[in-house]
Amino acid sequence: MFISGSAIGYYGVGVSNKLIDESSVGDHSFSSRLCAQWEACAVQAEALGIRTCLLRIGIVLGKDGGALNKMLLPFKLGLGGKIGSGKQWMPWIHLGDLIGIIDFCIEQTSLRGPLNCTAPNPVTNKEFSKTLGSCLRRPALLPMPAFVIKALLGDMGKELLLAGKQVCPVKLEAAGFRFKYQRLDAALSSVL
Repeated sequence: MFISGSAIGYYGVGVSNKLIDESSVGDHSFSSRLCAQWEACAVQAEALGIRTCLLRIGIVLGKDGGALNKMLLPFKLGLGGKIGSGKQWMPWIHLGDLIGIIDFCIEQTSLRGPLNCTAPNPVTNKEFSKTLGSCLRRPALLPMPAFVIKALLGDMGKELLLAGKQVCPVKLEAAGFRFKYQRLDAALSSVL
């Protein structure tokens, strides 16, 4: 079998409350086109008779590195808060569950194609910020205005920090995968 990892960026930019499952399509944004091209290369393994799983990975929460590590300092200093409107979704997954999904893909020979690797309970950026502040016992009141993100990071900042969709792991749950970390507070507590 072949396991390829890309990102939930496959689904593109924008903020939407519509549930995004593995049948949803992307758009013409850079992240969506990049993930689609990556997956198009990976799926060529199917032509060789190789079962292929395309993991679309959300924000991974682990003890070292990653996006969480970059967020910690402002929050520890009491300077954290929502980014932009805070309404953008932040589909996340605990590193332990991501490793579990990879193992599950190996064992479940019926699994193939795209799989959303996100916890079953996505949260908005506002909820994420509030929960992170609470876990660190710090206030999360200072927002980062959208214009600052746009000025500092341009289109990349808009795609990565100001956009987000409600991505859910529909195929994994239907296949019987059991998430150890379904709630953000439990996931953050385990890595902080």
